[in-house]
Amino acid sequence: MNILNRILELREKRGWTEYRLAEEAKLPQSTISSWYSKKMTPSFSSLEKVCKAFGITLSQFFANENSLVDLTDDQREMLEEWNTLTNEQKKIIFTLIKTM
Repeated sequence: MNILNRILELREKRGWTEYRLAEEAKLPQSTISSWYSKKMTPSFSSLEKVCKAFGITLSQFFANENSLVDLTDDQREMLEEWNTLTNEQKKIIFTLIKTM
């Protein structure tokens, strides 16, 4: 697996720029840019921050898409949309679900 390609894939799915990823992961944008310009693999701690920003675990990051739990198309779409939300938006959705 190419780690940089996987980060790019996850970022593009969310419509995030490198700047947005840097903000969400609490990393300098220059760090993320240098990964691509110098073809460097992120450190383990940086990768953990990136995963946290995406709302996924390291195992989910490295998992083959076919090895994940089978989800319906609706469930997959809902989870993909969930990962694009801000923490405040997630809190609002949780509140809404709990009141239903």
